[in-house]
Amino acid sequence: MRIAVLASGNGSNFEVIAQAVKDKKIDAELVLLFSDHRDAYALKRAEKFEITCESFELKEFTNKKNYETALLSLLKKYEVELVVLAGYMRIIGKDLLAAFPNRIVNVHPALLPNFPGLHGIKDAYEAGVEETGVTIHYVDSGVDTGPIIAQGRVQVSKDDSLSDLETKIHQVEHELYPKVLAEIVREVNSEV
Repeated sequence: MRIAVLASGNGSNFEVIAQAVKDKKIDAELVLLFSDHRDAYALKRAEKFEITCESFELKEFTNKKNYETALLSLLKKYEVELVVLAGYMRIIGKDLLAAFPNRIVNVHPALLPNFPGLHGIKDAYEAGVEETGVTIHYVDSGVDTGPIIAQGRVQVSKDDSLSDLETKIHQVEHELYPKVLAEIVREVNSEV
């Protein structure tokens, strides 16, 4: 199976996924890292793994539809079969969703359906919850509303700072995401 990862920033989840592919824990080929920010640190991480990188930004296009058409062309060029979002901070449009039905996976830093959107960790922290976590889900046309695949729980202690909670969340993401992706790939490969 040919996988592309889409990332907008630091790329720590991308690196964990790339390492899992390299170590053959995910039985797939990571053929592309795409970033919608030309200066994203994720691109540097991809170079370390010698993974092909492509990058362009929304502002380089007249509208979002043209941007997504270019992204879809790129995914087709690399014959991508599964799209993995790893800190990709854009809502996926209908053309991409139609091209990859139940083949776009996202990790969200909260226990959905609670705290969807851009600031899941901060929103959970400010709400004072005793437990939050990580959700891995298929992407649909809503914001973090797609079918849930797996969740990992994180306890919030009274002494945790927002930074402490972010660290705990990222640890769970880095453990859970590669395992879930490996299982998705196994299931798809067994259907072929």
